[in-house]
Amino acid sequence: MDVTEEVVRNIAELVQLKVDDADIQQLTEGMQNILALADQMQAINTEGVEPVSNPLDASQKLRPDAVTEENQRELFQSIAPATESGLYLVPRVVE
Repeated sequence: MDVTEEVVRNIAELVQLKVDDADIQQLTEGMQNILALADQMQAINTEGVEPVSNPLDASQKLRPDAVTEENQRELFQSIAPATESGLYLVPRVVE
């Protein structure tokens, strides 16, 4: 794709960005450089190269669903401003 100043202005309008005319040339060159780099990377022959890792091949190590800490609710709620039936009471914020 050929990136022109018109393309950059069009993209800026689509994403609702105000871009100064002084910055258009710099943005155009930057986008051209990015696309040129992408083209270079696409041209590299990767046939026979195995991927380093693939997240789809990973398996999650699961631990047993067991209580690992003792219940400290009384301790934690002892410093709370207001509690009732084991729940924290907070001021109403929605009328």
